[in-house]
Amino acid sequence: MATFLYKLGRFAFRRRHVVALLWVALLTLAGVGAATAPPAGSTSFSIPGTEAQKAFDLLDQRFPGAAANGATARVVFKAPDGEKISDAAHKKTVEKTVSTLADGSEVTSVADPFTSGAVSKDGTIAYASVRYDVSGMELKDASRTALETAAEHARASGLTVELGGDALQAPAEAGGATEIIGISLAAVVLVITFGSLLAAGLPLLTAVIGVGIGVASITALAHALDLGSTTSTLALMIGLAVGIDYALFIVSRYRAELAEGRGREEAAGRAVGTAGSAVVFAGLTVVIALAGLSVVNIPMLTKMGIAAAGTVVVAVLIALTLVPALLGYAGRRITPTGHKSKLLGGGRARSASQAEKPNMGTRWATFVLRRPVAVLVLGVLGLGAMALPATSLELGMPDDGSQSTSTTQRRAYDLLSEGFGPGFNGPLVVVVDAKGADSPQAAFTEVGDRIKGLKDVVTVTPAQPNKAGDTATITVIPGSKPSSITTQDLVHTIRAKGADITAETDAKVLVTGTTAVNIDMSQKLNDAMVPYLILVVGLAFLLLAVVFRSILVPLKAALGFLLSVLAALGAVVAVFQWGWLAGLLGVDQTGPVMSMMPIFMIGVVFGLAMDYEVFLVTRMREAFVHGEEPRQAVVTGFRHGARVVTAAAIIMMAVFAGFIGASEAMIKMIGFGLAIAVFFDAFIVRMTIVPAVLALLGRSAWWLPTWLDRVLPNVDVEGEGLKNLDANGDDERGAEKELARA
Repeated sequence: MATFLYKLGRFAFRRRHVVALLWVALLTLAGVGAATAPPAGSTSFSIPGTEAQKAFDLLDQRFPGAAANGATARVVFKAPDGEKISDAAHKKTVEKTVSTLADGSEVTSVADPFTSGAVSKDGTIAYASVRYDVSGMELKDASRTALETAAEHARASGLTVELGGDALQAPAEAGGATEIIGISLAAVVLVITFGSLLAAGLPLLTAVIGVGIGVASITALAHALDLGSTTSTLALMIGLAVGIDYALFIVSRYRAELAEGRGREEAAGRAVGTAGSAVVFAGLTVVIALAGLSVVNIPMLTKMGIAAAGTVVVAVLIALTLVPALLGYAGRRITPTGHKSKLLGGGRARSASQAEKPNMGTRWATFVLRRPVAVLVLGVLGLGAMALPATSLELGMPDDGSQSTSTTQRRAYDLLSEGFGPGFNGPLVVVVDAKGADSPQAAFTEVGDRIKGLKDVVTVTPAQPNKAGDTATITVIPGSKPSSITTQDLVHTIRAKGADITAETDAKVLVTGTTAVNIDMSQKLNDAMVPYLILVVGLAFLLLAVVFRSILVPLKAALGFLLSVLAALGAVVAVFQWGWLAGLLGVDQTGPVMSMMPIFMIGVVFGLAMDYEVFLVTRMREAFVHGEEPRQAVVTGFRHGARVVTAAAIIMMAVFAGFIGASEAMIKMIGFGLAIAVFFDAFIVRMTIVPAVLALLGRSAWWLPTWLDRVLPNVDVEGEGLKNLDANGDDERGAEKELARA
């Protein structure tokens, strides 16, 4: 592989006009496709195989036109202190608001609180329920705007008016201030790393081009492939991250080759042949992790993973072709390693002593190699201590009660809890399918009576049958808030009672509603965790065994990753579930950790962690194969790779940490979790535990059974095939051609 990529790098450098035009054409084509493609509606959210989804599907069949899975909103009204919501002026305002909302294009019904009994016992709080014919993810912006405008008009009359419900869950935007902040911080880190504005700008430029092609392609195909507007979000975040990383690796190796006196075309070829090999395999691990999200069998998550994986493939191809082409355009303005641009205080020749002075990576590796046991024990114990809170991990889906108190959703949630009890924010919908029962009405009554006797049930509404009289819905109001363990237990209890009723009456009982959907999603994600982990880690282990031609190095990489992810989950539990540092991070409400968080963190962090592992350890493997002693090879790997890996990790942390400032608890949790996971994995596992383990293992780290050595393909990631190029005169010819062009 190294020889092929070497030739590819030299070709891209030499034929840079062709390569650059090709990528510009692809970007233009994707952009035109995105601009001219039919607008894509958001995909409807579904969780195949769950009871809640089966209930929704049944309601669509038995209650045609009712939009069982449609979005809902609650407009909550509160009268001023000392007044009642039923006072003439306030009642008129509420009725006018209800009438205005009923005229909405996607609205199927609006319940007047005075006729539906939706007024609190003390008469101060009321709510109007609004139902739409599409899901919250498919709802048009105009419908949300109409809802907010109606609330504003009601507020003008003196009432306190807040909005809640999934109708306000607008699709996530694919870009924004977070990305700008991340790119800005990345630019600063790159300038410090390279000491050159041009060298720093090149990874940013290629990353933006790659993300542009990826996101534009997703937009262009969204209508044809039924992709939701949220699909591009993960692609943007991961594409930007790995795009910068991969270009950073290539440019760094190119400058190192220049520092060894090679011609520029030759340096580009060797950079792609060596660092490019690491980029290919690092990219494959990310693709495996993201595409593996399809194991969960949640369509939205599958589409997000595959779209992001496609963007990673684009980032790899750009690093292998466009980056060396742009290096050709840059010419002598890209300086060898250790040289700074004149603008940044460079331009002065370095003495031999300065050139040979150990850098920070060398000094750190030397320190670890002197005390490998102590460093290993401290690193493992430290991460182990951070992982302890993960033993108390509680999974759930965030609701309006977990949002910031500055949002109208949270204020509506609190008003409903005040007026009607905390369980009112998460009603359960019990669907009774009595088509096979001898007496459907008796079955409906039996179900309602059984539920009334359960613990933590506040209200059970009478059964509402369909026209055929064979199916009915019963609304159950729990006594606890939607995200509580008590409510989760109630859902499981109702389902258990339903199984008994089915055995007695042949009527099937299903529990659905937003709360039940969240519970089922958490269970589905939890069940998928082990298969996903086995798939991702197993395939990556095989891939790394091919790369490093070792058994222990991939095993160490996988164990180190698991340790860093557990520590990161422990930190998430400590902050978002226990409330440690909650005030500092702006966490208004503690509660269960988002059920998607562990599997999402495994997928994203595993891919990024393997980037650092492949790049850092490949350089060590390269030095070992070329004759260095194992301990010296570790130092060599750090001398050439530590600075780049450090820069890449800081960039990732900066990008992810930008999301901590988001108002939504889910986004805040993702940002914090990924940022802290990258910190643990890059700085404690890859930069500390890895060299300590390799020092203790010595030559056995690179041991591979003879039979396996014969079976595994030799991909030559360390560039052994390039060893004799200098003897053949390729380097000298490259230098001569460069001088001739000058």
